[in-house]
Amino acid sequence: MSADTVNGVLDLVRPDLRDFAGYRSARSDRTEGRIWLNANESAWDSPAAAGAGLRRYPEPQPQALREALAGMYGVAPSQVLVGRGSDEGIDLLIRALCRPGADAVVITSPTFGMYAVCARLHGARVVDVPLLDTADGFECDFEAVAAASERAAARIVFLCSPGNPSGTLLPRDAIRRLASRLRGRAVVVVDEAYIEYAQAASLASLLDEFDNVAVLRTLSKAHALAAARIGTVIAADALIGVLQRCQAPYPLPLPCVEAALAAVSRAARDVTVGRVQATVDERQRLYAALRSLPGVRRAYPSRANFLLVRFDDAGGVCRRLLDAGVVVRDMRAQDALGDALRISIGTPEQSAQVLEVLRRGSGAGARVAVA
Repeated sequence: MSADTVNGVLDLVRPDLRDFAGYRSARSDRTEGRIWLNANESAWDSPAAAGAGLRRYPEPQPQALREALAGMYGVAPSQVLVGRGSDEGIDLLIRALCRPGADAVVITSPTFGMYAVCARLHGARVVDVPLLDTADGFECDFEAVAAASERAAARIVFLCSPGNPSGTLLPRDAIRRLASRLRGRAVVVVDEAYIEYAQAASLASLLDEFDNVAVLRTLSKAHALAAARIGTVIAADALIGVLQRCQAPYPLPLPCVEAALAAVSRAARDVTVGRVQATVDERQRLYAALRSLPGVRRAYPSRANFLLVRFDDAGGVCRRLLDAGVVVRDMRAQDALGDALRISIGTPEQSAQVLEVLRRGSGAGARVAVA
């Protein structure tokens, strides 16, 4: 990446943070030693976790994990920042790029709520360019997104691909054109939390061409580590450096790092690939079954591990499912989704329970098969 390119992304950082050094913890410097007395840690292991190494502060950015994730995502370790889920990545990007009370971010609703939440917490204005609800599913109006970003002088455009809750995989060429148009003006952040279920290539490869593209990845979904809270920002080296200086000193607990390293091992990834395929297969079966049920207005095609479904009586369906012990996500509070629920893809047995509740509620006479 050229010096001009690096300078370009730094120009998008808040002026007051471009030279911000952040907090240097006792683990920030890679110092070799035999007796460590620099971090005011206990001299003894915790009686609750003897031998686990938990009395020491963890690495701020665990190098082994950065290297493992970089290898899995096809980027350089210097382009990787690990943190507490994608949520922290979203927060750090807004913190580093948006001046409170002055700058804006662009979102495309319906979308992941944390973009707007983090923006408002940081005093950044939220500009919404709603997705288009078409016969083929939700689509992004990229021309409208670009124009809105230019009008608002937005610093960040958040795109979720596959979208949550839309399930839509956004076209690579359109995102590439948007990044080109907004180069030097805004960072295009592509949230790929569900990309494994789309079985599509990541847009992280665009970093070779555009310094104003950042990609969010997570181990919470396909890699089944939601409780460990491991998220990744993939971006230009210079931007990663800024984000790290804005991050809390010790974001990742050692047990979570160890779980993440195990989850991205070759053996674990082979298992994950099989489970992703099983989820995709189940998604297709559930989608077909839902479309045939009375009371279902529309089931949207999805490239994620969930389906967005409109019902004649979404509230009644939600209550019946809860009465049967099945919890789905009620989307009715979101604009334009007043009749919608989001159903995560579970096991075939769990899908059968959902469909049985819906069949009984609709008065359909025959049991709906899912396999």
